[in-house]
Amino acid sequence: MAREFSRTDRVGQQVHKEVASIIQNEYKHRVGDLPLITVSDVEVSRDLAHAKIFVTIYGEDVDEAAQVKQLNDYMGFVRGILAKRLRMRSVPHLHFFQDTSIIEGIRISSLVSEVVANDQAKHQDEDEEQK
Repeated sequence: MAREFSRTDRVGQQVHKEVASIIQNEYKHRVGDLPLITVSDVEVSRDLAHAKIFVTIYGEDVDEAAQVKQLNDYMGFVRGILAKRLRMRSVPHLHFFQDTSIIEGIRISSLVSEVVANDQAKHQDEDEEQK
């Protein structure tokens, strides 16, 4: 009987859950006042040696690139806590990346709204000219 999820998917889900908890609790207490950081996705390599962690950073006047760099600098701290929580022989090396999918989604949505508004204005002008 085939399994529903592969091992990499299951490890990715567990890493996602634990890293989100670590950032929420231990990391914020160690680093200090931080903006809201959420883990949006985790991709684990097939050999389980590396994990790409995509984070979304919310806040006004926040340098997202600096926050991601700081997360990568504290990768050893996060990985050490993760090693205690996961029951694996070796814990994947963590690589943090900024998730821009939300920003891109908002940008595309605004472009679509702008095109629809322009199209409606064009049709209204044509209807007025026909009268």
